[in-house]
Amino acid sequence: MKAQHFCVAAATLISVVVIGKSAMMTVAGMGSGHGEHKHGKMEVPQGEEIPTVDVVVVKDAKKGWNLEAKVSYFQLAPEKVNTSPNPGEGHAHLFVNGKKITRLYSSWYYLENLEPGENKIKVTLNANNHADWASNGKVIEDTEIVKVSETVNKKHQQHKHQGHN
Repeated sequence: MKAQHFCVAAATLISVVVIGKSAMMTVAGMGSGHGEHKHGKMEVPQGEEIPTVDVVVVKDAKKGWNLEAKVSYFQLAPEKVNTSPNPGEGHAHLFVNGKKITRLYSSWYYLENLEPGENKIKVTLNANNHADWASNGKVIEDTEIVKVSETVNKKHQQHKHQGHN
């Protein structure tokens, strides 16, 4: 009887340790809690073209900023999101100042508001399963710094209050 209780207790302890360890791994993989969004890395397979992304951000004529994520050797495939990864396809993730804003399913995105000062705009290329595509351990991404003056935001707020778009 004591041996049976010991086995049950040992099995329970092992289950708790395994569950606790996988919970810690999941939490550790989620980032630091400061807006990071982690899904792990996926290496581009040997022999495949290495995708690239070039982020261009330009001031819109009225307000905000227009972002273009120019990709090469990569097909944006929103219809395949949340499926198995395939080399050279997926979607992108847009981050502003380290915080994930959205997924990108096409190359253009409108950014309406940015904070005064320097804003770090980053786009990563992601597999269908959301993992970051990587080459030689380095995530495939591009970053632009957009400097916003206080007067740009004041003008925007005045236009906003006047009902202009």
